[in-house]
Formats: sequence, structure tokens, C-alpha cells
Amino acid sequence: MKIKVVVHEAEEGGFWAEVPAIPGCASQGDTMDELLSNIQEAIEGCLSVDVAEPKKGSGDRVLEIAV
Repeated sequence: MKIKVVVHEAEEGGFWAEVPAIPGCASQGDTMDELLSNIQEAIEGCLSVDVAEPKKGSGDRVLEIAV
């Protein structure tokens, strides 16, 4: 899976990044390598959060899919 990350230079030095497709998913690092490691970990964390099971009506299905 590929996902777009917007990388910014931090005013105090280093970098920070945000993931537009996942609101609230962001991270920072002193170097680009550290940032890339941190943002990948943040994305994995954001995508692994369990959400409340939706209420099912008659005929509704809940599916899990791999992306």
C-alpha cells in the first residue's frame, strides 16, 4: 500500500509530516530518516485502531478487507 505524506521543515529544525488521508496522523523527526521511520510507525498505529462495532440491521454485513 502506498500513501501520500506531506513533509514540512520544522521552524526549530528537523522535519514534521502529516498524512492527509488519515486526519490527525502526523509525526516528526530530527533527520529525514528518523521522520520516515516515525511517520511509518504513526500510520501503522492510526490504521490499527479498533473502532466500535457498527450496529447491524437485517441484511447488513460487516466485512474486513486488506489494503
